[in-house]
This record gives sequence, structure tokens and C-alpha cells, in this order.
Amino acid sequence: MIDSLNSPQGQPVRRNTRRMELLYHPIVLEHDTGMHPESAKRLGPFAELPPTELFNGASLLPLVHTPAYIERVRHACHVGAHLDADTATSPGSFAAACHAVGATVEAAQRGGFALVRPPGHHAYANRASGFCLFNNIAIAARSLISEGKRVLIFDFDGHLGDGTSDIFYAEDNVMYWSLHQYPAFPGHGFADEIGTGRGAGFTLNVPLPPGAADDIFLDAIDHYLPIAEQFAPDVVAVSAGFDAHQFDLLLDLRVSNYAYHRIGQLLSSRFTQVFATLEGGYNVPELYKGVHSFLAGINGEENPHPEERTASGMRVWETYEMYLHTSLGKLKQYWVL
Repeated sequence: MIDSLNSPQGQPVRRNTRRMELLYHPIVLEHDTGMHPESAKRLGPFAELPPTELFNGASLLPLVHTPAYIERVRHACHVGAHLDADTATSPGSFAAACHAVGATVEAAQRGGFALVRPPGHHAYANRASGFCLFNNIAIAARSLISEGKRVLIFDFDGHLGDGTSDIFYAEDNVMYWSLHQYPAFPGHGFADEIGTGRGAGFTLNVPLPPGAADDIFLDAIDHYLPIAEQFAPDVVAVSAGFDAHQFDLLLDLRVSNYAYHRIGQLLSSRFTQVFATLEGGYNVPELYKGVHSFLAGINGEENPHPEERTASGMRVWETYEMYLHTSLGKLKQYWVL
């Protein structure tokens, strides 16, 4: 397990020199989902934040989404219709979703954390999924690619970002790395899903069995971080979801704020440019704590919401290690392991 912030040569490093700040505007609360896990209540504890001036990212939607899908979302929001059984809209949803895109692109330029809703990582190029309208992180990544950047998308939300994975599955200028509960929604993201064509080897799926805790979460990062470093990204884009937390309502993982703080430390110590956008996390008080634990880790500060490290049971470890060896066996032809 990773216990040192030293470089491979043993010298202490802190490569990310930007201080990460939260980017927030109350327009994201205009996405009214009613009685729904992904509701405006999620961001209630952040209401004291001063509004950040955000831009409407509607003009950037075609970087990822088809024109027909964009118009379908616009119409659904106008009438307040569901896009699928799980994904609600309201008259304010289109503006909220476009500003979520704008905030994420702004975060990419500023090294910030876009505190947005609706989330994005389940959204495909041509359809909604899992509470998500537009794929915020994918659009920001495409914008960076247009500048000639290589982008690592690190998704530690407890669900696979299936939309993001699908969008970049055949590409080699984006590496998509996901830690997620398996089995769970959306039902795939197994260890042998590693990309296709020129994208083979550039999708890193790390399935975690129910009951996986801090020890497994950080062990997985230990094993895959060298691959991410070999990819040599110019920018690390973080899909920061907090539904892997031990007290979250939708999953059966057992991650604590210790791990979220640690992840921030590791990313900040290894990569030059890091930004983040909010994905899941449905226990409102714990979401607030998780965001600030991660942020403190990135910024080299003490964890403001410390929790004791959690441990996984023996059978959970056995299942995880089976998944791990399957994945690394598939990836070893592409990377030095």
C-alpha cells in the first residue's frame, strides 16, 4: 500500500503547484429533480460559498454530444420530462447542466473543483443515464485535447462512469481509470474491459467487491498509479464522486474520508495539473466532508474531517485480488507493471 509521497528516486515531491478552489454558483440548484437521490439538497451545505462567475457551456456540448441528443435534452427540460427512468429534468435543468459544463471547463483551466449538478459521467454521446444529462468531464477533456493535451481521467466515484468510458474507449490520447463497485449500476466495467483499437490498454477498470474499504481502495491505486504515470498526462481530470463512502445510501463500499484525503495527496504529489468535477455522493453531510477532505489532500493541508481507516474482510480481499490479477494480466502487454 502507498505510504510515502516520495518520487521513484526517493526524493519528496509536490508537483501540483496550484491551490485547488471550489467553483460554485447557485444556478446548479435550478435542476429540480423533486424527491430524488440527486437533488438540490446535496449542495445545501455549500450554500455559504460566494458565487463563482461561470459561463454557459452550451456551445461546447457538440464536442461530445450529438445534435439530436442536445435538442432532445433541451425539449425534455422545457417540459420537465424524464430522459429515462432515473434521470429527471425541470425547466431549469438545461441552464444548470450547461453551466455545469462551463464550470468544469473553467476548473480545467484554473485547477479548480467544479461543485456542480447534474453530474455527468454516466451520460453518453447520444443518451442520458444515471442522473446525468451532459458529460461534464468528457467535454472538458475534449477541450483540452483540442489544445494538444493528453488527459488522464481518474474516476473514483463508486459507480463506473460508463458514459465517459464509452466516449473514449477507442482513443489513446485519453486514459480513463475507474475504481467502482462491481457488480452495481451500470452493470459493467469488469477487469477485461481495457479499450479497443488504438485505445486498447487505455481504459483501466478496477472493479471492487461490495465491502471493499480503505485498504483495498488504496491498494488499487498503488497498483495502477504507475500505469497512469507511464501515460504521462498533461492534465489529470478527476471525476470526484463520494458514493463509495461507508455511510452512503446507494452502494456497499466502505471508504472513509481518510482515503479521500489520501487520494488528494497522491494526485497532488504525482501530477502537475489536476482539476475535479463533482459526480455522485448521496449522504448530504458526508458528501460535504468528503469534498473538503479531498480538497485538503490536494492542497497539502490536514484533513478537516478525519475518520479512522477502514478494513476489508478476507473474502472481500480474495475477490478483489482475483479481479486485480485479471486486469493486470490484460494490461501487461501495454504497460510496464
